[in-house]
Amino acid sequence: MSFEEFQNRARLYVIGALEPEETEEFEKARKDYAQKAEDFIAQCYDLHEAFALSLKPEKTSDVLKQRLMSMVRQRQAQ
Repeated sequence: MSFEEFQNRARLYVIGALEPEETEEFEKARKDYAQKAEDFIAQCYDLHEAFALSLKPEKTSDVLKQRLMSMVRQRQAQ
């Protein structure tokens, strides 16, 4: 997988839109590209979080709040 393809998939990865077999291939490329990959993934997460925070909130459910907090905790653990 080229780094350009990796970048495209990274954007999908951070929003959870990769299929299981795509995720496997992505994780292999992630190891191959090492720090370069980690830096790009971190940028994608930052952009994703900034976009999410820029949205005007609607009335949210407890389930949605729990899901969001789970995602934040997972991100912080990385």
